[in-house]
Amino acid sequence: MPQLPPSATTALLGVRLGEGSLEDVLHQLVVIARDCLHGADEVSTTLVRSGRPWTAAHTGRLALDADELQYEHGYGPCIEAGLTGTVLLIEDTRSETRWPDYTAHVAAHGVRSSLSVPLPVQTEIVGALNCYSRKPGAFSDEDIAVAHELASHLAVAVGNAVAYTGAAQLAEQMRTAMDSRAVIDQAMGVIMAQNRCDAQAAFRILTRASQNRNVKLRDLAAGIVAGVAQPTGS
Repeated sequence: MPQLPPSATTALLGVRLGEGSLEDVLHQLVVIARDCLHGADEVSTTLVRSGRPWTAAHTGRLALDADELQYEHGYGPCIEAGLTGTVLLIEDTRSETRWPDYTAHVAAHGVRSSLSVPLPVQTEIVGALNCYSRKPGAFSDEDIAVAHELASHLAVAVGNAVAYTGAAQLAEQMRTAMDSRAVIDQAMGVIMAQNRCDAQAAFRILTRASQNRNVKLRDLAAGIVAGVAQPTGS
């Protein structure tokens, strides 16, 4: 078993799998993964149910864009890792030949290397932990081993949700995740306009504010959007 950094072990012990929504738990786990994987700039987790992939949690826009480029093309390492149970490593997107359409586009978005590790527990929902870097060859053998360990924690969270959540509730959580992403994107647009910054910086501002105020990310985003929507003088 890989030796996780003490800070990551402490953070994992603080994740309560039975408390909060699946989305909230997975977000905590991908943040831990980003912080302890030396090669990762941003991290996400892709889940696939009934052939439909979606990003259940992400730490930044780079990871979300990289995931969604794969969904648009209908293939890519994060989808294939989840479906096949295979670790998929891209050393350099500019020379990768397995997914040429996808890698050409993701390289243009700034991703130079990536690592997708499947969740080990196969249920009606499969998935992968996705790690993205702006540098080529960013992921070492140690990173891969640590990612395997972290993927197992993600798998337990997903497995618990499948085991203890009814189909209707799970579908509602999926819908909520999609709605949350939409309102977070809107809030990021507001922050970008107000601070004259890019999407990555806006997401960092939003997540820092969420942590400092101890408010869920989607609730904070909804408040920002609602505040802008209020008529002047109301």
